[in-house]
Amino acid sequence: MQPGSPGPHVLATRPFDVTNRGVVAIALPMTLAYLSTPLVGLIDTAVIGRLGIAALMGGIAIGAVVFDFIFSVFNFLRNGTTGLTAQALGAGDVVEERAVFLRFLLVALGLGIVIIVLRDPVADLGIAVMGPSAEVASAARRYIDIRIFATPFVLANYAMLGWLLGLGRAHIALVLQILLNGLNIGLNLFFVLALDWSIEGVAAASLIAETATFFAGLAVVMRVAHGRRWPAWRTVFSAEKFRRMTGINGDIMVRSFGLLIAFGFFTRESARSGDIVLATNAVLMNLFILGGYFLDGFAAAAEQLAGRAVGARYRPAFDATIRLTLIWGGALSLGLTAAYFATGPAIIDAMTTNEEVRALARVYLPWAALTPVTAVLAFQMDGVFIGSTWSGDMRNMMLLSLVAFFAVWWVAVPAWGVHGLWLALLVFLALRGITLSWRCRAKADETFGAAAPQGLSGA
Repeated sequence: MQPGSPGPHVLATRPFDVTNRGVVAIALPMTLAYLSTPLVGLIDTAVIGRLGIAALMGGIAIGAVVFDFIFSVFNFLRNGTTGLTAQALGAGDVVEERAVFLRFLLVALGLGIVIIVLRDPVADLGIAVMGPSAEVASAARRYIDIRIFATPFVLANYAMLGWLLGLGRAHIALVLQILLNGLNIGLNLFFVLALDWSIEGVAAASLIAETATFFAGLAVVMRVAHGRRWPAWRTVFSAEKFRRMTGINGDIMVRSFGLLIAFGFFTRESARSGDIVLATNAVLMNLFILGGYFLDGFAAAAEQLAGRAVGARYRPAFDATIRLTLIWGGALSLGLTAAYFATGPAIIDAMTTNEEVRALARVYLPWAALTPVTAVLAFQMDGVFIGSTWSGDMRNMMLLSLVAFFAVWWVAVPAWGVHGLWLALLVFLALRGITLSWRCRAKADETFGAAAPQGLSGA
């Protein structure tokens, strides 16, 4: 058992039902929230594209990569908050619910301030790694120098999103996400097209949108917590709680780095195979990314419900969570794969006009079409393990899967070329889910006790 994990003798059981309606009530709003996010990037690119200056488009692209990396590394602020909040909810510990929020909020704001202080080396390193032309580098720096001041609010919004999801308030999280993205898009159009602020307008739109959403989120948190007692500062700054939070966050960070390494290596190897292969795989990876937004909704449901079950000490709810999220996620993944096989060629043609890329993308389409069914168990189990705060096993299974990814790449690429690269990626996705599923029963027995559960909930 991980340090700080609740044992079967510590807390009283607090039964609750897990139903299809409850799963969908979390998954649907979160799916819509995730799907709204790519619109911002599309609008950023489209608005700058209308200015007709290629260097500005390159600057936006490089700046986006820099911030995507930063925010991916610190995504534990969302995931960790969800799991610990859901467990406090399940245990009926209102004071700890609020203490979790305050701990993660303070950490988020602190990390954001550190990044602002280090903004020059962060920007220099990010741009240098990408190796752009002088014009593109200059545009990227102009973008980064403004948007980086939004970092504390971005990270704090992660903590607030995770807290609301941990409480099962997915509909409120959706409203805040719509506010964030809608305000970003509206200000983007106004600043760039109406005021002619160029790339600075895009960065300013992001800064204002994140800041406004932060204060709106704080108002929501105050309303949700109205009439409830806030914890004393000695409770918030509990050394034991901070140690547990730090351990969980570190494990989730390693897991995030594992994902970045795998997908970064996939892109690098695609580039080494030539520009056409790189463009082809970039087009096809959009199918995986799109499918991921849908599957993430049910992963979010697994996070909240599994975490609540652990906090409540109620094994039937935990088992029902696994069963129902797998049924829903599995059905969705099969539907996505079928849709990709049926409409993949049309999607490819819509994303590129290059005939060489179109032809090659059709060759590798079956691999990309299989990503949803290959990855669905990994998405679901990630949610279960994050909600249950079994972060050490999640980290270990990620590292094991990453080793397998490189092993398959080493053997398969010399024999089958780019097909071997796709095979390595699918093995990586599948093995993550399989290994986490293998560890899940043992961790559940350890957490709840090994007695056979009675009266599984779910309908």
